[in-house]
Amino acid sequence: MNNQDFVRDFTIPPPDLSDKSIMITGGTGSFGKAFVRKVLRDFAPRKLIIFSRDELKQSEIAKHYPVEKYSAIRYFIGDVRDESRLELAMRDVDYVIHAAALKQVPAAEYNPIECINTNVIGAENVVRASLRTNVKKVIALSTDKAANPINLYGASKLAADKIFVAANNLSGTDCARFSVVRYGNVLGSRGSVVELYEELLREGATSVPITDSRMSRFW
Repeated sequence: MNNQDFVRDFTIPPPDLSDKSIMITGGTGSFGKAFVRKVLRDFAPRKLIIFSRDELKQSEIAKHYPVEKYSAIRYFIGDVRDESRLELAMRDVDYVIHAAALKQVPAAEYNPIECINTNVIGAENVVRASLRTNVKKVIALSTDKAANPINLYGASKLAADKIFVAANNLSGTDCARFSVVRYGNVLGSRGSVVELYEELLREGATSVPITDSRMSRFW
């Protein structure tokens, strides 16, 4: 085995999601909205479930993708902390994209139990529900902060990553396959420092705060 075994060949087209049933947790977040837009633009899914706990954001995204025009879309209110709700939502689902998370570092530090319940217990709930409903594939979104974590958010995502990877030992070869995708900062995502910088500059700031002048940030 060499490094090429781990390299994704991006000249190969992504799998065809047409006529597939897909569910995305955190479907009204920054990634979720971009994913929904991509799927509806490039494919014709049999069903696309937008699963999130924020009814206001569900209502807002439904204005862009009304069910009268996009018959494949389903808007499900639910929380990844609720295993039974996940299981109901995953019935007849082929692929699950797990994007729900408590991602604000300061909020996680101030509310550690809530962070654990959402990011760690929520990951376990997604795994259990996927196994019970015979989902084919689960892809969990992670973060570079899970590598050598120095805060609770990063540690919680590291724990979640390990839960998903270890779930392959439970599923065997005939059930769901679990994967984790780690990436850096997403430009323009909810809570991004870019939003803070833009606001400060609009207010007339001539400089922006950084944690440490030696640090680098990647998008």
